[in-house]
Amino acid sequence: MPKVLILGGTGAMGKHLVNILSNQGVDCFITTRSNRESCIRKNYIKGNAHDMKFLQPLLQKEKWDAIVDFMIYTTNDFEERYNLLLDSTTQYVYISSARVYAQNDGLITEDSPRILDVCKDQDYLATDEYALTKARQENILKKSDKKNWTIIRPYITFSEIRLQLSPQEKELWLYRCLHGRSIVFSKDLAEKYTTLTYGYDVAKGIASIIGKEKAIGEIFHITVNESHKWSEILSLYVKVIKRETGIEPKIKLINKWEKHIGGSYRQIFYDRLYNRCFDNSKIAQFIDPKSFKPTLQALDECLTEFIHKQNFKEINWWSEAYKDKITGEWTSLNEIPTIKQKIKYMIIRLGLWS
Repeated sequence: MPKVLILGGTGAMGKHLVNILSNQGVDCFITTRSNRESCIRKNYIKGNAHDMKFLQPLLQKEKWDAIVDFMIYTTNDFEERYNLLLDSTTQYVYISSARVYAQNDGLITEDSPRILDVCKDQDYLATDEYALTKARQENILKKSDKKNWTIIRPYITFSEIRLQLSPQEKELWLYRCLHGRSIVFSKDLAEKYTTLTYGYDVAKGIASIIGKEKAIGEIFHITVNESHKWSEILSLYVKVIKRETGIEPKIKLINKWEKHIGGSYRQIFYDRLYNRCFDNSKIAQFIDPKSFKPTLQALDECLTEFIHKQNFKEINWWSEAYKDKITGEWTSLNEIPTIKQKIKYMIIRLGLWS
């Protein structure tokens, strides 16, 4: 029975990958920082995969048939461990990101230029921002004398617990809406084309290359074969929310992105303000992207499920205050859990601190 080690495999893609592989008869070993109950072919190992004291004995325990790595490392941390990861497996599957690509208004292929290779912004290049970090770690693998790696570049993925509106996670837009306040978005982002893929389908794509000789030493992005303007995505969200809750969502569109909408300056200007459309012919040799769920259908299903099982992570009350300031709305102080957060909300909402 094949044995696959999945580092950080409890997120939007990882949990689906574990289910797919275990159903195929693969014995999965998944690192997790929380207590999870193991079952047949799903073996949870509690520990922090960033910690070499935890990771090293696990990697040296045996030769894994594959390692799938969802962890996010600094470049220095990756430099420290990549040899050990490659030595410990027949196939190391590194989860990179399609955010590495530079602006390209045509179809993006795996050979399209990356931001790291063409950017002239020295201040940006001096950072270890996510897109640069992933590209630098790809370079480390490509320059290695070991070639038993496969690089996967997903783009924006969603699931029943993760629903994005450009840079905003659900806690930054959906929470407001379900509590009767306006969704704040910007016109410049709304008109950009994006590609969103259901996490289960990306996981199917990852599973399709595990154990495949032709995938060794290769790079693949895995997305649906369709793109939509963010304005279309927002319209779909509005339709589903109204249908499922009876709430008529309110929208406040500002002209240009501002920091309190969500996302970092660099994420916006080196990704979300690009049109993102992909050519998936390379991964099609292992799985047909036409088998993936259409974006709008899958988003409808995921948002519907979330609305009926609401489970928000921590709310950013600083962001809520700024958005309320834009819309002229107020958040009830009863919603805000701590005195300190209530005070911070009021200071920002009243314009006493910018």
